[in-house]
Amino acid sequence: METSKSVFITGAASGIGRKTALTFAAKGYTVGAYDIDEVGLKTLADEIDELGAKAVTGHLDVTDPDEMALRVGEFAKSAGNRLDVMVNNAGIMKAGLFEDTDVKAHLMEVDVNVKGVVNGLHAAFPYLKATPGSVVVNLASASAIYGQAELANYSATKFFVRGITEALDLEWSRHGIRVIAMWPLYVQTAMTDDVKTGTTESLGIRLTADDVADAIVAAVDPSRLRKAIHQVHFPVGAQTKALALGSRFSPAWLTRLVNKRLSHS
Repeated sequence: METSKSVFITGAASGIGRKTALTFAAKGYTVGAYDIDEVGLKTLADEIDELGAKAVTGHLDVTDPDEMALRVGEFAKSAGNRLDVMVNNAGIMKAGLFEDTDVKAHLMEVDVNVKGVVNGLHAAFPYLKATPGSVVVNLASASAIYGQAELANYSATKFFVRGITEALDLEWSRHGIRVIAMWPLYVQTAMTDDVKTGTTESLGIRLTADDVADAIVAAVDPSRLRKAIHQVHFPVGAQTKALALGSRFSPAWLTRLVNKRLSHS
């Protein structure tokens, strides 16, 4: 094993969270894997054990700030009072026209994708501060490049993730904490099984959970160039990189037109 570092992952029972847990475990991290799906966590813990790494698992509703603080504290203590990496991965996505989606579904998306990230950041801060070279990884999305039709509310939650990532990377730099965001496009997980929008038809669903997990681990320990420029946002996949680059240099009207055509709006 390469390291005795620790990583706390929300939404770890399946999809991107699960693959990220296994990828960090393969590198020798002590893995804190938390989710509301305790059955999925049990099988994950068995897989991590087979890799020869240590797993600490537990129930976690990310929308509950008290439970978040309790679980992060318990994990940090079990990992030797350190927290090297905090991965705010838990998220949900509701696709469809805004007005056709029940308002309670919209608010649940905000609760998990926004409040869950705030709860994770707040609970993790003291342990990240006490651990030299610590990193926060927030799961944003290519939908934070430009607001996405048929994903309006989800897209807005990811703009929040983008904003808080940028702000806290500035604030927390004095404590030696990096705060970064991962920007995948659509990923082949249960979250996208029933999703059909204009952009899924235009762009497809090409990324795998392994692609994102590998990108997360690489971003936590970046190349010299990425360290030198202090990269904060990490597009995942060729499509996202092209969209992000295009939006940076194209005028606003052209970015809107591209997104309008991709979404068939």
